[in-house]
Amino acid sequence: MSKNADEDKIKDGLDQLRCHFTWKLLLEDIEVPDLENRVFDEIQFLDTKYKGGIHNLLAYVKHLKGQNEEALESLKEAEDLIQQEHANQSDLRNLVTWGNYAWLYYHMGQLEDAKIYLQKVEYTCKKFASPYCYRVECPELDCEEGWALLKCGGKHYERAKVCFEKALEVDPENPEFSAGYAITTHRLEYFNRAIQISEAFCLQPLKKAIRLNPEDAYIKALLALKLQDVKEEAEGEKYIEEALTSRSSQTYIFRYAAKFYRRKGSVDKALQFLKMALEATPDSAVLHHQVGLCYRAQVFHIKKAAGGHPRGQARATVDRITRLAMSHFEFAVEQKPTFGIAFRHLADMYTEAGDYRKAEDAYQKALSIKSLEEENLQEIYFYYGQFQEFQKKSQVDAMIYYLKSIKIEKPTYIRERSLSSLEKLALKKLHLNALDVESLSILGLIYKLKGKMNKALEYYERALRMAADFPNCAVYDY
Repeated sequence: MSKNADEDKIKDGLDQLRCHFTWKLLLEDIEVPDLENRVFDEIQFLDTKYKGGIHNLLAYVKHLKGQNEEALESLKEAEDLIQQEHANQSDLRNLVTWGNYAWLYYHMGQLEDAKIYLQKVEYTCKKFASPYCYRVECPELDCEEGWALLKCGGKHYERAKVCFEKALEVDPENPEFSAGYAITTHRLEYFNRAIQISEAFCLQPLKKAIRLNPEDAYIKALLALKLQDVKEEAEGEKYIEEALTSRSSQTYIFRYAAKFYRRKGSVDKALQFLKMALEATPDSAVLHHQVGLCYRAQVFHIKKAAGGHPRGQARATVDRITRLAMSHFEFAVEQKPTFGIAFRHLADMYTEAGDYRKAEDAYQKALSIKSLEEENLQEIYFYYGQFQEFQKKSQVDAMIYYLKSIKIEKPTYIRERSLSSLEKLALKKLHLNALDVESLSILGLIYKLKGKMNKALEYYERALRMAADFPNCAVYDY
């Protein structure tokens, strides 16, 4: 067999594997450093029975950085851990590791080594009577794929959920599968920011995961936050306190406890937990963002107490805390340049400080992020519209960005606010100019989206009549 034919055969086998190289993790170069930091944090600070998978992901990240020798070391670590964690299933669980080995050696040009690992996979597939040469369909590998997708960002959460669902269909009482599914649904609910928080779907998966993993403080902290969402704060606080008594995953528990107490209004207590977490992970973009949110909450609290216009000492305090918030948001986006919401909050604080040029720059950086998830983009469009309306005094640009927010058809609270803001602006413009065809068209769209079809028709018809009476006018199709 010629060298090219042999290489083609190897490549055909590689494409059939189930591993990080075939799971379409779709990472941009700019996302890799932050992912690597989070993987390191998890290895060091998250207490879990299953560490093999995270070392596999680290190997893939090392490869993306061109550090293939370090990637091989991570795969050896993964292989050893899987042998310890899943002694009775090590061959099956190592299929992912061996697949990664095969791909890595292929990229390194070491085809004979790649073939060795393909053969190990092939032998294991035969051992488990798989109809495929290089892949096994089983819940354990669905679970491994789910964890990898979950770690690689919000755009993968739906796919991660499907993976854990598949695994649970086969083994509904499996503690690891249940934990993965619960964590994924929890993240998806925050990510999607559903309008009706009371319809929290992830409550039952979280409770089931705790039943199957009674010592898992991480899942208890997530349940506490969800209970807080559904107005069961006292019950949620019991779980936070229980999680805090554990020595397990403390850095992560401090982060979630801080979020719980910030939302409860105990900002000083939240800051204490965040400072403890930062002692362990001082470069965490997420933690610095959370600190910034605490200072931002203090700014809003002082302003509210002063009727929106603090003076004297209160004004000086607002200015000082605003600078603190800015410094932490700036650090967060420096560490993670794809942190769209942190850019939005940074713009918020620049606006508070009266620095509209920097606020504009922060919004533009957020809007330029190619990997921004729709839900985050929808939120940024809305707040940039607010910035245009109230700071830049540009009703036209505000309407453009409210429309952009609305066109992202995610049924979120932010979309409802965008509709409301756009409606108020369109009515204001129409009040000033009854011949404004664009405002009539926009109002037609708004009422159509709200399901008020008669009112929508009324405005569309007015727009059409206006266009007929004034030929230079155009009816806008949104």
